[in-house]
Amino acid sequence: MVAAIIDKTVLTDKGQEHISLTWLLNHERLTKTSALSYHLSEDYFGFFPLADEKFKLKGLERFTENQLRQLSEDADLVYFTDTYGIYQNEWFKKGRDTERSGMLYGGLSVQDLVLLQDMKANHKLIITEFNTIGSPTKLNNRLKFENLFKMRWTGWTARYFDSFDTLVNKELPRWLINNYKRTNGGKWSFKKSGVAFVNQNDQVVILEDVIDLNNPIPQIITGTYGQQHFSLPEKIKYSFWFDVIQPDLNVHEVVSSFQIQANTKGKALLKKNGIPANFPAVLMYKGNDYGFYYFSGDFCDNPIAMKTSYFKGIEFFKWFFYNRQNPSERASFFWNFYNPLMTHILQQEKQKLQKGH
Repeated sequence: MVAAIIDKTVLTDKGQEHISLTWLLNHERLTKTSALSYHLSEDYFGFFPLADEKFKLKGLERFTENQLRQLSEDADLVYFTDTYGIYQNEWFKKGRDTERSGMLYGGLSVQDLVLLQDMKANHKLIITEFNTIGSPTKLNNRLKFENLFKMRWTGWTARYFDSFDTLVNKELPRWLINNYKRTNGGKWSFKKSGVAFVNQNDQVVILEDVIDLNNPIPQIITGTYGQQHFSLPEKIKYSFWFDVIQPDLNVHEVVSSFQIQANTKGKALLKKNGIPANFPAVLMYKGNDYGFYYFSGDFCDNPIAMKTSYFKGIEFFKWFFYNRQNPSERASFFWNFYNPLMTHILQQEKQKLQKGH
């Protein structure tokens, strides 16, 4: 199964932003050629880190339209795992990496869009996820993507933090705190856990546990269809980055939804800022002419070890790999949600390819 993997956010050769997909391709014994399996540090298009702060750009930007068309014919699926990119302060070890700085590489490009159009025209499988069309993708390219796939980003992105106390949580992004202070009289009085919403204009809305939320951790809720077709759990926590998407329900099936469990005060705060309390987590195109999924979270980025992908039946031991007591752990999401979802999608694609041959 030939997978074109696009990842523009590769800080190390561990390929964190596409590790879950490569893990599953190997686990399902799906190979890039008849003899070669997928390699985490090689088999993708995007940013390639080298030693001594050097790097190589091997994205689709260097391809001609004919080469992109050829790729769309050769590939069975395309998966955009991350287009956020690499920023100078992350790469050149100056300054704090919780600050934002000039972009080295990132955003959905014109060439990326050409491949997506060609894949759609060739009736292929397309999987995209947060952050395909958020910052730093140019508005024009985002609108083209939204028109192509009949969905819209509201401009809001969010994440759960286990503490908003700046003395306790050193991982809190400085830009998040600074942007909040700028429009709130220089104050940052949050101490508990909760959810931070940020929009494309750098407006920040904080919902804090107890004060605004009955449960601080966003939940992904899956209805009967998703439970039956994808073996997904009815409910699972999600503690990483996600975006707020508006689907076209004539075109898409909402397989799973994010739920922010806000109390009366929290609901009023969301409403005031035009943020829904429920929105899609997994979107699936209903038609048969091509395959399309949009995952509204950083679903492919999970703390898993590649070496475990070679063990058949490892799913039976999944509870060894995470601690249920830790609200921020993300391994359970991989084992109980991403793994069954993507396994189903890949197996379905495999059956289609076998019929085709």
